Amino acid sequence: MSDPSRRLRYRAGARDVRDALLGLIPTALALLVASWLVDGFELRPWWAAIVLAAATGVVDAVARPLLRLLAGRAGAVAALTVGLVVQLLVLWVAVVIVPGASMSGVGAFFGTLFVVAIVLAVTRWLLGVNDSSYLVSDLIRRGARRHRARAGDGEGVVVVQIDGMPYPVLRFGVLSGDLPTLARWVRSGSHDMTSWWARVPSTTPASQAALLHGTNDGICAFRWYDKDLGRLVVTNRPADAALVEERLSDGRGLLADGGVSVSNMFSGDAGTSLMVMSRVSGTQGLGPGRAYLRFFASPFVFARALVLTVGEMIKELYQGRQQRLRGIEPRIRRHGSYVALRGATNAVLRDLNVALVAEHMMAGAPVIYADFVDYDEIAHHAGVARAESLDALRGVDRVLSTLEQVAAAAPRRYRFVVLSDHGQSQGATFLQLTGRTLEAAVRERIGAAPSTSVDETQAVEAWGPVNAMLTQLLSVTRTTSQWTARREQQAGGAGMVLGPRHDVSVTDRPELVVAGSGNLGLVWFPRLPGRVSWRTLEREFPDLVPGLLAEPGVGFVVVDSERGPLAIGAAGVHVLTDGVVEGTDPLLPFGPRAAADLARVAAMTTAPDIFVHSTFDDRTGEVHAFEELVGCHGGLGGWQNHAALVHPADWPLDDDLLDRSVDGEALLYGADVVHRQLVRWLERGGIRKPPSAKAMDAGPMDAGPMDAKPMDAA
Repeated sequence: MSDPSRRLRYRAGARDVRDALLGLIPTALALLVASWLVDGFELRPWWAAIVLAAATGVVDAVARPLLRLLAGRAGAVAALTVGLVVQLLVLWVAVVIVPGASMSGVGAFFGTLFVVAIVLAVTRWLLGVNDSSYLVSDLIRRGARRHRARAGDGEGVVVVQIDGMPYPVLRFGVLSGDLPTLARWVRSGSHDMTSWWARVPSTTPASQAALLHGTNDGICAFRWYDKDLGRLVVTNRPADAALVEERLSDGRGLLADGGVSVSNMFSGDAGTSLMVMSRVSGTQGLGPGRAYLRFFASPFVFARALVLTVGEMIKELYQGRQQRLRGIEPRIRRHGSYVALRGATNAVLRDLNVALVAEHMMAGAPVIYADFVDYDEIAHHAGVARAESLDALRGVDRVLSTLEQVAAAAPRRYRFVVLSDHGQSQGATFLQLTGRTLEAAVRERIGAAPSTSVDETQAVEAWGPVNAMLTQLLSVTRTTSQWTARREQQAGGAGMVLGPRHDVSVTDRPELVVAGSGNLGLVWFPRLPGRVSWRTLEREFPDLVPGLLAEPGVGFVVVDSERGPLAIGAAGVHVLTDGVVEGTDPLLPFGPRAAADLARVAAMTTAPDIFVHSTFDDRTGEVHAFEELVGCHGGLGGWQNHAALVHPADWPLDDDLLDRSVDGEALLYGADVVHRQLVRWLERGGIRKPPSAKAMDAGPMDAGPMDAKPMDAA
């Protein structure tokens, strides 16, 4: 055996010993502390804690194959339910077989689990052990021991989407060292980082549809009123996400040819989709049950996750109070369901995503795309560059470190691409500026009764990933999938209606629908056919546009006309199709790409009768959301259009894809162009077959992808 081989084997063995100790010692310490604090649980002598910790691990190893079999036959719900019971049984069996350990009463069992979970979380934090690494450490050890050759398997790619991360925040984190993994990649020269332009609407559904499927035609905002369907389309609801993907997909998305989509809004035509919004409705089969066994069924792991979730909620309450006490502005109220949502996204959901990605890396999936919403969610409520938002970003950076360790033991050589779907901008909300919602302002100007209007300016984006997780888990058996379908149908709300609704008469429709998409507001008059033109607005609602432009925080509106879409400001008009400006250009504060962005989205068949856009303060970079979010995205201004891309340095950006039309700045303009770049990288790396090769393999009958269907074709 050569010396390098001996050294590699020695290092692998040393890592196994280290990982075993890092698992055994904290657990033994936690059990010892629990014996001091929990009535009915005793350990004598003290070293019985070490024996009990080892016995717990052994019993868990014996029980896990049975749970895996159960997960395969009965679905994830049964596996998770039994898993919680098994956690207690494992601890009870270990106590029975270890001399010096005794426990009396169910309360002592639950108390011990709770105390052990807290102590494990604290000790692992003190030891600097990555929580996610703890979850996948067994995968890493198994992979390292197998020593599988990589040459025959080729390369693979893991694409990590850090939702909502602006490029300036990424750059600061790399320079400051707050993102050590990304900083190491960039400083070592293995990766380059760059900015790309997220076009209007700078939202997750629009950007992710284009990133994964190459087009986002017809997605004019996060949610919109479809006059043909007679209802709202809300993209983070399963039926609507499925409808949107059906209209856009040509079967050759980014994740075609065996890719894996994790926790995304759309599938990218992946062969395997887990917690994907467009695929969870009516899901049958196992779902993520086996991948979650270690998380839900191993001793103390799920309890630790619950403790971390509660800890994140307590931290949120403290940090929100600190913002109030310190008088930080702008800010919003941080309370209610958001507190629980932050705990779920920053603890449970993050760990589940890591577990799924790691499982499929070890299985050798060619391409994996996963979305982590941690930063985006907190930045919406706390602010774009506030301490708690940056802390969430550091958490995702630790995830990259964990996946890097998994890659070292995986059967393929994995390359990492990190990107964001858009950035975020900050500012006081329209409600804070005016004391009323945009819907109330429009309703007052047209004289509509509250009973005939629909206000959709509440924040709905946040719960999407958690809803996908719950729906996937609750739809994996026939009984639970039927229950979930009934629950969706009974949930109410225009966006929850499944399928088209062409039978909605004009008189039954609301007179007014107003929706918010960050600092982009959308107004429809459902009883008026087609796109309502500027002349019709002047005739029917003469006070509306002048009144809106007089509102604090409103910068301009976009309406249709015989000359095409117009951007109308308080002192001037910009004709978007030919660039003619009369008076003061209302788009001047928003940069040279504003007109092209708005002309494109205004031409969509789903566009509203009126786009309402906020002002932009060039001194502070602040905009004003029409939702109650201090950090927002959807329109123009600030950092929301400056998305980020970190890619291997030996995968350069293609010159013909770079846009240099503005001040000579070269960047990828639009998520659809980023998609094209990603596809080219995959094809050059042999990870994905080019269309010509795919057609030759398929034969003449299957050659060529289907054309993407327009949003009004279904």
